[in-house]
Amino acid sequence: MRVAMIGAGYVGLVSAACFSEFGFSVTCVEASPERLATLRAGHVPIYEPGLERLVAANVAARRLSFTSEIEEAVPAADVVMLAVGTPSRRGDGYADLSFVHEATGQVADMLEGYTVVATKSTVPVGTGRKIGWIIRERRPDAAFDVVSNPEFLREGSAIDDFMRPDRVIVGVESSEAQAVMRALYRPLFLIETPVLFTSLETAELIKYAANCFLATKITFINEIADICERIDADVQDVARGMGLDGRIGRYFLHAGPGFGGSCFPKDAAAFAHIAREAGAPCGIVETVLRSNTARKAKMTNKIVQACGGSVAGKTVAVLGVTFKPNTDDVRESPSLVILPGLAERGAAVRAFDPAGMDEARSILGGVDWCGDAYDAMADADALVILTEWNEFRALDLARVKGLMRTPLIVDLRNIYEPEEVAAAGFRYVSIGRPKAESSAETVNQKVRRLHATG
Repeated sequence: MRVAMIGAGYVGLVSAACFSEFGFSVTCVEASPERLATLRAGHVPIYEPGLERLVAANVAARRLSFTSEIEEAVPAADVVMLAVGTPSRRGDGYADLSFVHEATGQVADMLEGYTVVATKSTVPVGTGRKIGWIIRERRPDAAFDVVSNPEFLREGSAIDDFMRPDRVIVGVESSEAQAVMRALYRPLFLIETPVLFTSLETAELIKYAANCFLATKITFINEIADICERIDADVQDVARGMGLDGRIGRYFLHAGPGFGGSCFPKDAAAFAHIAREAGAPCGIVETVLRSNTARKAKMTNKIVQACGGSVAGKTVAVLGVTFKPNTDDVRESPSLVILPGLAERGAAVRAFDPAGMDEARSILGGVDWCGDAYDAMADADALVILTEWNEFRALDLARVKGLMRTPLIVDLRNIYEPEEVAAAGFRYVSIGRPKAESSAETVNQKVRRLHATG
């Protein structure tokens, strides 16, 4: 089977590499000359663990190739996958489908023989119908079916997600197209991956519904964390207690500074627009978007308050600017709100991230970018942990204290135990957990304090 992947961005490149690893012949069509040159030189233009090795191995095996010419990929393909960008449209948050429509027209002109045209891009409900209409208008003679095959790749673990997925979703309307897609995913049958065949509209909606639900879990536990701070409860124990309920599950119940990245903010905004257009507005998702936006500003204020109510003239060290670890993606990251917010309040911001500084540097001005975590801490009045990279989880606290002007750690990812950090001589501020010093209170003192504030 031959696959043409239109777009060698994050989704397209990971999917192409993994399909070629299955043994299929895959040709990626990439319009960006810079990205294409990078790929042909044997390098991967995105940070994703294991991807460069996988691409190199399959290029060497002649199963994976890259081109800028769509006519080199589409005519011989059994499956053409659209993996182009669908950024949020300015003004209403709806997905911008211009790249999808442009690519569809180009594909239509090159179709030869029966072909399945599948959307990998995250697209609003009804896009599959539109793609079919565009192809039929341009090529009434073409033999094709349109399929929706949404991706569920997490940045930082995308290869494992593709090779060992929880499920594969395929929106399909003909037995011939279903047979082609079943053959495409046959390598996953050995590990008994569930494959759900459904309608085009349903498959398109599943992707949005799944991402919005996960975004809601994150937002919910963040608001629970705020309550915990008011009543001296521990959000991590609350999350564990909730997660032990099989109906809820433990994933995405980690309190923090708010969600970001290329999927959740964009998809939630697009879903909210879809729901309004359908005449069935989704109040939960609308609230999630508002709460998450407010969360990032709230975290800036939390840092300022931890610094005594002002950061003017102070140096703040920030560890991590990507929206999550194991990626170089800073899109919609809390850092894009928090770092400028600190600078606007007069702070000198020193920052380090293992993978995201090149991208962040082009977006964030007024930041002193450092060579490593300890370099960022030099003479700092506060240390802020913003992304939970593994290398930040076991810092030499004695060394950290010796480098800093003021021993204050604001941990917005709860990667340290309060007692451990307090014992090392730091004032430690985290998310939704009792302060370490409060453990010395007697039960009666704590009860009186809670009654006084309630």
